[in-house]
Amino acid sequence: MARSPLTLAASVASALPQVSVVRVGALTEGASGRYDSAVVTLDDGRRVVVRVPVDAEADAELRAEVHALRALTPGVRGVVPFEAPEVVGESSAGGAFVLVETLLEGYRVDGPHIPAGPGVATAIAAAIAAVHDLPHTVVRDAGLPLRTSAQIRDDAERLLDRAEATGRLPFGLLRRWSQALAAEPLWRFETTVTLGGVEPGAFLLADADGIPSVTGLLSWGGLSVGDPAVDLRWTSATPLARDEVLSAYATASGRALDPLVVARARLYAELEFAKWLVHGHTVGSESIVTDAVGLLEALDENVRDEPLLTREGVNVDDALALLARVPDTAAELVDTSMQTDAYDPATMSAFTTPAATDRAPHADIATSPIELSDWSPQAPDAGADDAGARDEAAQNALRRWTESA
Repeated sequence: MARSPLTLAASVASALPQVSVVRVGALTEGASGRYDSAVVTLDDGRRVVVRVPVDAEADAELRAEVHALRALTPGVRGVVPFEAPEVVGESSAGGAFVLVETLLEGYRVDGPHIPAGPGVATAIAAAIAAVHDLPHTVVRDAGLPLRTSAQIRDDAERLLDRAEATGRLPFGLLRRWSQALAAEPLWRFETTVTLGGVEPGAFLLADADGIPSVTGLLSWGGLSVGDPAVDLRWTSATPLARDEVLSAYATASGRALDPLVVARARLYAELEFAKWLVHGHTVGSESIVTDAVGLLEALDENVRDEPLLTREGVNVDDALALLARVPDTAAELVDTSMQTDAYDPATMSAFTTPAATDRAPHADIATSPIELSDWSPQAPDAGADDAGARDEAAQNALRRWTESA
């Protein structure tokens, strides 16, 4: 049963005994059913957000978020051109972890709704590039995950092996993905600080003279060193804005652009379907497995007999054309890396349309953690989250994805 805003306000009082709560209200956006949350006004004028996880997986996610936010020292925050929430306090409620953090203002746009042309697309791309340009020490000093390109490739191979072991993976996709994993050039890339599969909906925006800019980022739990392509996988589901995103990312980045980043981004996006299949098989949900198989078959039909590296939109020619738009001042390569195994709820939600399947506690469709990326975008907070909605979101996202493939 969801906690009421008043109950959540009491949790704030427990976490911050030195202040008083003067007002409490539901958030205007939800977190895919993973947390009970509310906005609270304190007697010193501050407005904060309180979040309490609804299950063990969400609890782990929230603790990871706290760990990442604490890695953002004042120096790091001064370099990143937008805000990140600050941890105000922690407590527990009925054995559950309670996080109180600052409230950031702004509006959000989910991936499928990002329009073509400069604006939201280019603002988000530049923000992602700013994170990718952070030094590895930000992650290393905080004890957060650091992966090499070889480890990232191994993670993807393990995922494919698990999907194949279910006996339900279409052969066409097995061949397509196996060929991509065997392509040595695809895995020769510079690792960077990444957000583990951030979704567009995690960025807060504001307009100045009609021009959008990113003012804040809500999802930091996947902070690590990994493959920068994982934070661009969502572009596969936003065909109208993809070119602007990639061009703006290349222009804003302080590193030489990897010409095959687009191909890997597409691969990670497609592998989210494999994650969904593996997830359903792991939790013993035949309805999720059946749904995943249907989505995989639709994807297989759309990309049948097309090697990933020559598919329209992710081939080498396109990559070279993108490189041609990078300013001559682009910096030399520096080093950085990626993640492992868990499907991400937020991301999947950006790629599909409704389909009821039994609700699994991990189905947060922003794609939850395969860790091959952490596909979980955080949509606008909307009061107490409906746990069932996250699986449905994931299904919807997957459907939109197969339809656009």
